[in-house]
Amino acid sequence: MKFCVTIEPDEDGVFVAECPALPGCVSQGATREEAQANIQDAIGGYLRSLEKHRESVPAPISGETVDVAV
Repeated sequence: MKFCVTIEPDEDGVFVAECPALPGCVSQGATREEAQANIQDAIGGYLRSLEKHRESVPAPISGETVDVAV
């Protein structure tokens, strides 16, 4: 499965990664790459927990990227 994630630096310079389709699924890392690896692990754990508790997996949220001239 593919999930959309956001990765943004916070005020302390740590990169925070979040998966909007999975409420509360958040991770972080010292670098963007580390945050991405960590959110992948977090998503896997989240999905395993849903399966264990026989809960349905939310549909992934898809998005588009658009160019805006300024």
